[in-house]
Amino acid sequence: MVESAKYKTSKFVLYFFRFILSLSTNCYCVMIDISRLVRENIRNLKPYSCARYEFEGVASVFLDANENPMNVPYNRYPDPLQKELKAKIAKIKNVRPSQIMLGVGSDEPIDLIIRIFCEPEEDNIVAMDPTYNMYNVCADINCVEYRKVLLNDDYSLDAKRILEAVDGKTKVIFLCSPNNPTANLMDRNEVMKILNGFEGIIVMDEAYIDFSSQPSWLKMLDEHSGLIVLQTFSKAWGLASVRCGMAFASEHITGYLNNVKYPYNINMLTQKFVSEQLDYEGRKEKWVKMLLEQREILAGKLAAIPLIEKIYPSEANFLLVKVPDANDVYNKLISRSIVVRNRNNISMCLGCLRITVGTAEENETLVNELKQL
Repeated sequence: MVESAKYKTSKFVLYFFRFILSLSTNCYCVMIDISRLVRENIRNLKPYSCARYEFEGVASVFLDANENPMNVPYNRYPDPLQKELKAKIAKIKNVRPSQIMLGVGSDEPIDLIIRIFCEPEEDNIVAMDPTYNMYNVCADINCVEYRKVLLNDDYSLDAKRILEAVDGKTKVIFLCSPNNPTANLMDRNEVMKILNGFEGIIVMDEAYIDFSSQPSWLKMLDEHSGLIVLQTFSKAWGLASVRCGMAFASEHITGYLNNVKYPYNINMLTQKFVSEQLDYEGRKEKWVKMLLEQREILAGKLAAIPLIEKIYPSEANFLLVKVPDANDVYNKLISRSIVVRNRNNISMCLGCLRITVGTAEENETLVNELKQL
């Protein structure tokens, strides 16, 4: 009885302080035991120790990694933790380098998150729907139940329904803002309800955040230990073929991500090239400004075409539009050498096409062809 009373008292104190803090800041810190959420085999994992882990420093002769001494510098294994690149990213993103894990696009950390936290055929994932389909694909690959929760009719997020789908075996919630394919932001108050109401891993995918009018969730990393924010170089930076994505989280989580990933997942060429591109942040900002301007121009011109029934609000570098027959319009555009994305078979997207904002010339070509359909 004494132990039970102590537990109840400590729990009451915890919730009391959370309540007081929430009154003044509209949020409170949620610090959870990450190790408790990690699969037992991952907790006990002894990660592979490569040569570049075991020696850090300056040397004139490297005879430790069975590398070919010829063809410098490509003969050497790359830095497995990408320290120099992370240091540059950290300054731009205003985070600590230790809060960064770099992956082959965002898809690698998505897969790693599921592998680290979800026991196959036992745990489950909850995600908004419609959204980026790789969450579902990775769940299926890892044999983890994937629970879809429909967005509201206007594509807004309903935190109550998300939390109602959660049970004792829910390890991860996937959110995407701005969302793909709906292009809209998730209301911050609804997201906060999920952050404060779920003591598990919450992944916020921000692949399109550079095109958004709202700030990133990166500032919340130190207040919510279970939060993981995904970003990418594929969109605003124009580096889709380079395949470099970023996962930002507490050091505890990035530690597990780095233990489970393959040691040399980011090759030397990618590290060097991305690092060089970071020196041109001003150019990236010009590209974003241009695309935002073109997004508005394109939306205006599409609105004047009778074929277009609806253009959904966008906070991304694409527009979701509704037409009478998406399959027909898609095929006719293909016949005219114009490729858009047919989202007709996605939940709540019947009759919809996803149109990426291109150059002024590309957008004009699209508009002219649509006028003739």
